Amino acid sequence: QVRVVESGGGLVQPGGSLRLSCAISGIIFAINDMHWFRQAAGKQRELVASITSSGSTAYVESVKGRFTISRDNAKATVHLQMNSLKPDDTAVYYCKTLRSWGQGTQVTVSS
Repeated sequence: QVRVVESGGGLVQPGGSLRLSCAISGIIFAINDMHWFRQAAGKQRELVASITSSGSTAYVESVKGRFTISRDNAKATVHLQMNSLKPDDTAVYYCKTLRSWGQGTQVTVSS
């Protein structure tokens, strides 16, 4: 059974940083692509960042240059480093691999 558990969300002021983590078990982590999605209140869930098994990354335009996705195959963990946060980044952030989702972690950017 695949288990996906996010952590690291919270309240941060505009311009601040947060690092989200996602621990995954139940799959061969190293051979699978990993993704971070987010869903703001009243909006559709959107793909924020992806990292392939070989380490290639991709980002939605609105976070390029501010967010960095990375993976630690030894610890079966994927991270999302978020810098220069804006109020528009406020959302529940979800980690996904294959067809499995985590429960989400709330990120709130507000002064």
